Amino acid sequence: MARKKPRHLSPEERALWDEVAKSARPMRPERPQTAQEAIAPKPAPDRAKIDRFDLGERAQTRLPDHSIAPKIEEEIARAPVSMDRKRFMQMKRGKMRPEARIDLHGLTLAHAHPVLMRFILESVAEGRRLVLVITGKGRTRQNDGPIPERHGVLRHQVPHWLHTPPLKAHVLQISEAHVKHGGLGAYYVYLRRAR
Repeated sequence: MARKKPRHLSPEERALWDEVAKSARPMRPERPQTAQEAIAPKPAPDRAKIDRFDLGERAQTRLPDHSIAPKIEEEIARAPVSMDRKRFMQMKRGKMRPEARIDLHGLTLAHAHPVLMRFILESVAEGRRLVLVITGKGRTRQNDGPIPERHGVLRHQVPHWLHTPPLKAHVLQISEAHVKHGGLGAYYVYLRRAR
């Protein structure tokens, strides 16, 4: 298939085009009007006006840690206060005495869960408001592997159990216990009033 030869403008067409081009206004007058102006190099910046800097001087040097989940203490501390703030502060300072306590320390997850459920449901039935759940801090072992381990399986699991049904309906507030009641290895559980 043969290509067609390009068609050139006749002198009349060229004259008509020149008339139209004279009456045209540029859409953006701030841009250069001619090809020579567009190609012309920009003047170099004055080197005296550029402040001295070092590459990367404003960069954030702190790398994020590899821990994806927050620590259980931080998670519980961030939880909103659902109970009376004055009583909450008394509880946190260890001024309130727990009405009952349960020690889950040393139990397996499979055994601890039903024991905790029975204890909380019995406490609600007896009208208790503040109970102490002792979980233990967990063993600290030499960790040689690349995968981080959580210490204290019960310590991490008990808040989850308390925030899921059927216990969720009865628990008003969970807080880390004061040092005299077990500190990191125990939780205050403030229960709702029985209906």
